[in-house]
Amino acid sequence: MKKPVRIVGMLVGAATLITGVSIGATAETGPAPDSGFGHTEVRAGIPVKAKKFTLSSPDVREGGSIPPAAWANSFGCTGGNQQLRLEWRDAPPEARSFAVSMQDVDASTGSGFWHWMTWDIPATRTSLGNTPQANANAVSGTNDAGTRGYLGPCPPTGDINHRYKITVYALDVPGLDLAATSTPAVAAFTMSSHVIGYGRLTATARR
Repeated sequence: MKKPVRIVGMLVGAATLITGVSIGATAETGPAPDSGFGHTEVRAGIPVKAKKFTLSSPDVREGGSIPPAAWANSFGCTGGNQQLRLEWRDAPPEARSFAVSMQDVDASTGSGFWHWMTWDIPATRTSLGNTPQANANAVSGTNDAGTRGYLGPCPPTGDINHRYKITVYALDVPGLDLAATSTPAVAAFTMSSHVIGYGRLTATARR
């Protein structure tokens, strides 16, 4: 009768690695803004030894504001919910696949808010567009709103300027063998031991 409790404990421990206080050797954490309430920085989920490569977007620059076309069209926002286009270069040549995520690290959840999680992107790709064909041969995972694919930003009215960390991960496996219904935390935890490189772009949104 104690076996289920042990399994639950293991799952809680795994989730803590993704959503807990920043500890251990990981690549990036960044400063916490003055949010008016307790702000806990989440763990990066990227090994320090992972090579950093160049990530850019035709839609938004590093530190820039996410354009209205890429905002959510739900939760009180009326944006276009158009997936941001991404381009990367100088990724590790031994990469066997890529994954992409976008996380609002300033969401008032204690664990951030995952807006986008896609994996099993072929290793031959160096960009991701915003058409239905953009995710061909890849798995569009579930975001924290419970829907598949990209969900644009929609921070609370009057809140701080939210930071959205958009990351492309180079992985040493051709696929993660995960169902598209897997939660973002489970997907991120699964890929964390396979990350050999990453590119990151941080953009912002406020209303």
